[in-house]
Amino acid sequence: MSESSKAKLIPEHVKVLILGAGPAGLSAALYVARAELEPVVLTGLQLGGQVSLTNTIENYPGFPEGVGGVELGELFQKQAERFGARVQFDSAQSVDLSTRPFKIVTDDAEYLADTLIISTGASPNLLNIPGETNLTGRGVSYCATCDGWFFKDKKVVVVGGGDSALEEGLFLTRYATSVTIIHRRDGFRAGAILQKRAQDNPKIKVIWNTAVTDVIGVEKVESIKIKNIKTNDIDSFKTDGLFIFVGHTPNTQMFANQLEMENGYIKVNHRGHTSVPGVFAAGESADSWFKQVITSAGMGAAAAMEATRFLEQETV
Repeated sequence: MSESSKAKLIPEHVKVLILGAGPAGLSAALYVARAELEPVVLTGLQLGGQVSLTNTIENYPGFPEGVGGVELGELFQKQAERFGARVQFDSAQSVDLSTRPFKIVTDDAEYLADTLIISTGASPNLLNIPGETNLTGRGVSYCATCDGWFFKDKKVVVVGGGDSALEEGLFLTRYATSVTIIHRRDGFRAGAILQKRAQDNPKIKVIWNTAVTDVIGVEKVESIKIKNIKTNDIDSFKTDGLFIFVGHTPNTQMFANQLEMENGYIKVNHRGHTSVPGVFAAGESADSWFKQVITSAGMGAAAAMEATRFLEQETV
């Protein structure tokens, strides 16, 4: 849409606007909708958030046989819409939190929101190498807790050298016959305890000073190419899975200088309130620790209840 077309739009006034349609955003939408506040949910680029990248989720209550990530996202959406939530396949381009109602400009519309729930999530940092994107969900993963079980009795590779890489690598030893950690440096950045646990685990091997340069496979991961940083030697390494843990980046850039943050994550109190009254945050945009579907959903429900109370108090 052109700037001239946007200028002619009449902003839509809503009581609650929710940014993001992952577990946090859609759980918030369900609770707000049941309070008859008719929330509008902007999906962003990906309905379901990171959960949609996971082939099967087996640790979400209520699905003893597991549930597909895409399917779970669709179920979240249907339940929220049943009670009156309106899900818009649109992305916010700018947000003005300086005055209420808050102004949100999207690709296709403008909104004035009495309250805002931010559930924009976080994106795993990619290696940005050939084959990585095509084989995501087919051997390439960014979540051992989500996908580890599928690699029972298989050989896997973990990329990274921080706490997350070692924690997830240790978790994968429950299932895999071997876990090879590949790290660009000659020492880990992880804490001493994690390093000792990794060193003491007979299933874990480490390849130092090495980067993964390609992911090879047609229907699934078959091997990777690795390059020694010091010698530039290139080798092929067979593996059934590639788990990448080189950090996450919360999707909070548009809130910079408007909300208090810490390491890119939105700071919230124990009830989901941000530094701006009427603005709440839930899920991985505000959670640097748990990063699970169920915890994000819980945070979304809590933020929704607080937003509802916030609006109720204004009408008293």
